[in-house]
Amino acid sequence: DTSLAEVNSFSTSVPISPSSMINQYKFEDEPELRDLFITVDDPESHITAIETFITYRVVTKTSRGEFDSSEYEVRRRYQDFLWLKSKLEEAHPALIIPPLPEKFIMKGMVERFNDEFIETRRKALHKFLNRIADHPTLTFNEDFKIFLTAQAWELSSHKKQGPGLLSRMGQTVRAVASSVRGGVKNRPEMFIEINDYVETFSQKINVLDKIAHRIYKEEREYFNEMKEYGPIHTLWSASEEDIADSLKGVASCIDKCCKATERRMAGLSENLLPILHEYVLYSEILMGVLKRRDQIQGELDSKVDALANKKTEKDPFSEEIGKLEDKVECANNALKADWDRWKQNMQFDMRSTFTNMAENNLRYYEECLATWESFLASQTVDLHVEEDSEDRP
Repeated sequence: DTSLAEVNSFSTSVPISPSSMINQYKFEDEPELRDLFITVDDPESHITAIETFITYRVVTKTSRGEFDSSEYEVRRRYQDFLWLKSKLEEAHPALIIPPLPEKFIMKGMVERFNDEFIETRRKALHKFLNRIADHPTLTFNEDFKIFLTAQAWELSSHKKQGPGLLSRMGQTVRAVASSVRGGVKNRPEMFIEINDYVETFSQKINVLDKIAHRIYKEEREYFNEMKEYGPIHTLWSASEEDIADSLKGVASCIDKCCKATERRMAGLSENLLPILHEYVLYSEILMGVLKRRDQIQGELDSKVDALANKKTEKDPFSEEIGKLEDKVECANNALKADWDRWKQNMQFDMRSTFTNMAENNLRYYEECLATWESFLASQTVDLHVEEDSEDRP
């Protein structure tokens, strides 16, 4: 990646500080002019005799002509987001649908509906909708428009118009039958390469995700220890008059480093951890997209085999095979384009995330270093003053 090479070869004349370094990076893929803006906020708890759930306000502002108004405000629960995702997968089986946060407790969360969990989910849902809004195809999906604009009762009515149970069972049976038949014949080389890439990517991103969460856990333990470590020096200073100032100085330094550590942890939890976990979920979605593409090709392969074994009445089969060939070609072209787009976005996200992490770490260590250097300087001055007073007659 040439942009990464340029970053690694910056001139030594560039001042080394977080604020100056970030300005040296010129990321590609600047966002284009947008005509659809979505915000997910204001989580609200609902308690009924049957269940407890959270709804989120979804505010949409748009200048598109196909919308009847320029602004909408609706409330949606998690199940509504799941419905939208399933409808997008159904309508666009060869496209990479953005991931949703997991339904149940996420890593590090103790309670399902505590404030931290709700805020983490809100951010993920906000990103989910905006990923769709930025997608050149998904953004014009009719179910997506209904999700953004319909009131609760209208959305409920629309959901009931979806495919019936027998239709969904038929789709499941076809998917299982396709998997039982085994791998598709003559899978295009490009999709073999994509499959290999996704398998490697999945392994690496899962390891990164686990290590990052372990680092965050250790950082929190270190932070909790520091909160106890500093006050001990202050208490000790009450019984050590001769070194009381030094002990209080150490306590002050520890307190400042403790606050810097807390800010660093916030940077990890807000910038690094969500991105890594999102792409863990993306790796699972990519596997699913590749399987759906294979199922489409598998249908074509089975019809071609059936035609080869059939000696009469080939015309109906030939017509059906022609339609399936078109379907496979459309799926291949859609996935190729979406794969390039996804990979470009992934690289941009990773560069941005790791740059923010580097900047956050630099700021943290510079702050801690400056704190302890200031303390050392004050102690050196005090020592010189004491030596001068002792040398006087």
